[in-house]
Amino acid sequence: MSIVIDTDLTLVMQRLNISETKMKECYANKSLEEIVEKEAEEGNQAAVAFAHELFTTPRMLVKIFQLADPENKLAFLKEMNSDQLKEFLSLMDEEDLNEGLKFFDMNKLMSMLQELPPEQLVNTVFELFTEEEIMKYLPEEQLDKFLENPDIDKYQIMNNLALIPQEYLAQMYEAVSGEDSDKMGSKELLEKIGGLNPLQFMDAVKAMQPAAKQQLTLGIAHARQELYKNFDADAYTNMIQTYKYQPDVVKGMAVIDPDEKIKMLKQLPNDFLAIVITQIDAKVFAEQLIKNHPKLLAQAIME
Repeated sequence: MSIVIDTDLTLVMQRLNISETKMKECYANKSLEEIVEKEAEEGNQAAVAFAHELFTTPRMLVKIFQLADPENKLAFLKEMNSDQLKEFLSLMDEEDLNEGLKFFDMNKLMSMLQELPPEQLVNTVFELFTEEEIMKYLPEEQLDKFLENPDIDKYQIMNNLALIPQEYLAQMYEAVSGEDSDKMGSKELLEKIGGLNPLQFMDAVKAMQPAAKQQLTLGIAHARQELYKNFDADAYTNMIQTYKYQPDVVKGMAVIDPDEKIKMLKQLPNDFLAIVITQIDAKVFAEQLIKNHPKLLAQAIME
């Protein structure tokens, strides 16, 4: 096992007061540990202080190992197991977590979206579609299921039916009554529909033309946004997969809570997860090395 990292030897020379000539003549191809140890043996007090700093000061670690460079972070991360890698995720910026979702293909993204709490999925859908598009793209059986839900009472439906064009009202009433409605106006049709028994009333609603049913459902859902959770998760993901591309989906997932994104990223293979973590703040990364991975740090110093 070997950790190969670009070390800032210029900074080492400055901190230990070593000339460029001495560095070339005495320390060519020497590890950082060997350089510091030799200088300390020769009475260089700066070397003693420097050795202490390497294991206690994140700022110094960032400079010496150039941890702002993702490749240098990756050299450490490749030596860690899955559990060790996952510890870094909660320390990352939310934007960087979202970028990590790009490593998942569309099928996996859909699978993970279905596992989200309903409100999180709805928030993502709202980022990808307008409310009108949602109604247009959802299967009709989802609209029927929505309108049949006990959360929606007859009063809400009737209020929104008043906004539906007369020809659609006539069609839905005739579908269940068999009566000719040519001479009826919207007011009379609404009275007739409102007077139907519960079973006939719902049959009339379900018999509506798709455009009218979409308008009715939209009016109810728009007024009570929490009702969007009543649509099935797979109906939403099927819609997303049909009409959106993977980069758009990842962008829309920015509204998902960080804890949920972390759950998703934990499913990545270690090599991809390590790449995601290279975007972590360099100082935060150094702090974790000092706190939780002193052996890896010591190994890097010895190389």
